[in-house]
Amino acid sequence: MARYVFITGGVVSSLGKGLASAALGALLQARGYTVRLRKLDPYLNVDPGTMSPYQHGECFVTDDGAETDLDLGHYERFTGRPAVRQDNITTGRIYQDIIAKERRGDFLGGTVQVVPHVTNAIKEFVLEGNDGVDFVLVEIGGTVGDIEGLPFFEAIRQLGNDLPRGHAVYVHLTLLPYIPSAGELKTKPTQHSVKELRSIGIQPHILLCRTDRPIPKEERRKLGLFCNVRESAVVEARDVESIYDVPRAYHAEGLDREVLAAFGIEPAPKPDMTRWNAVMERIRNPEGEVTIAIVGKYTGLKDAYKSLIEALTHGGIANRVKVNLDWIEAEAFESEDPAPRLENVNGILVPGGFGQRGTEGMVRAVTFARERKAPFFGICFGMQMAVIEGARSLAGVARAGSTEFGPCEEPVVGLLTEWVRGNELETRAAGGDLGGTMRLGAYRAQLQADSKIAQIYGATEILERHRHRYEVNTAYRARLEAAGMRFAGMSPDGVLPETIEYADHPWFIGVQYHPELKSRPFEPHPLFESFIAAAKAQSRLV
Repeated sequence: MARYVFITGGVVSSLGKGLASAALGALLQARGYTVRLRKLDPYLNVDPGTMSPYQHGECFVTDDGAETDLDLGHYERFTGRPAVRQDNITTGRIYQDIIAKERRGDFLGGTVQVVPHVTNAIKEFVLEGNDGVDFVLVEIGGTVGDIEGLPFFEAIRQLGNDLPRGHAVYVHLTLLPYIPSAGELKTKPTQHSVKELRSIGIQPHILLCRTDRPIPKEERRKLGLFCNVRESAVVEARDVESIYDVPRAYHAEGLDREVLAAFGIEPAPKPDMTRWNAVMERIRNPEGEVTIAIVGKYTGLKDAYKSLIEALTHGGIANRVKVNLDWIEAEAFESEDPAPRLENVNGILVPGGFGQRGTEGMVRAVTFARERKAPFFGICFGMQMAVIEGARSLAGVARAGSTEFGPCEEPVVGLLTEWVRGNELETRAAGGDLGGTMRLGAYRAQLQADSKIAQIYGATEILERHRHRYEVNTAYRARLEAAGMRFAGMSPDGVLPETIEYADHPWFIGVQYHPELKSRPFEPHPLFESFIAAAKAQSRLV
């Protein structure tokens, strides 16, 4: 039977519960165990799909088409296990299901309450589908004390009693702030956080303490005494140079050992940290560096591009180079010449996005990359901007645009209202709901055998994750190809363009999907590996 680790957070938000959960999962894997990670989000949205990146950061998409929390990206990158729809649930989704049941009469006239109906639904979600898994790691979003999180804390408290003795462990991630005027780390915020947790019936087994300096022995003793945990279970989580050093740092501090000891697993199997050591060796000893300009819409919040940042890092790991990112707000190029900002970079990337803001700046960045032969990578919205640029500059379609921005004379990009998923036709009304109605999840694409992108993949059939509402209009395909743009990848039915490239350009590729979602530090996505290789070659020419 699976054992459960519940990861909670205290004192402040954004301490890195998702990263801590992912790192612990990686450490348990290194000891030979199988793991599954799940995220409980207390907000009322059904999923983050309609939330602004500035509100929630990146929306991570799974193979089965779920729009989920960005922490699931951490889970996948650190463990290599693909997440699914059932690995992330929100208060909104739980209430949606419960109210639907109530309307059907499933509760037989009874009063529907938070306890037991909401908490039972949360417990069912946590326990479902874990056969054959050694450890299930469950992260609870938000901070202990948040009113919207109370049903989730109550549910995991109940699970501590419902599960067999010794099958539930609670890890509390907290902050030890350093007060310069006092010259010491302060333990009181953590003490109060644990007091809040204990007031709702949860006694943590382990404290994972975020800090920017070593925790003195006296402070460890005080935390253990006042928080009712063993002194050895006060685990230091100090800042490290790379997130990929977190598993090694936590292992050195004994987090995985303490978790297994709390389950009564002693002595624990020895971990194999070989691949994490190899990743860090490449990060710490690069053979050069490249600079990639990211011309985007949400550059003010890096979490909006979390998977993209990590995929570029993975490309650097594969090529033994450090990847520096030059963040450029696309709107800036609408009023200024992009050349001064772009002529000294080694590659240009236009990422995904929604809405008209900054699009003309993106188009100008594409023009620069195409004319100057700079390595260019357009992802989703970025590919659409590349197609619009090609239509305007090369195919003579001066008024090329997208219906996403309103009616236009030349809809080179238009709203997708029907498409094929497997053997089924999916449809969407132009004025319908926005939530969950995009082309979401993994879809196959056919690549032309002699294309550059097929050479990069080493395959002519690929499976990649999508998240978009608009598609390139194939009515313009002949004119674009006559002008030199190659539609090297199409959906299996030949209706939807998936990739574009220019034969006369060293590296110019646009893709309608999001390859960054499937990249791993120990298995970089081939497109990012190839893009950084092209940027590395460009850096030697400058």
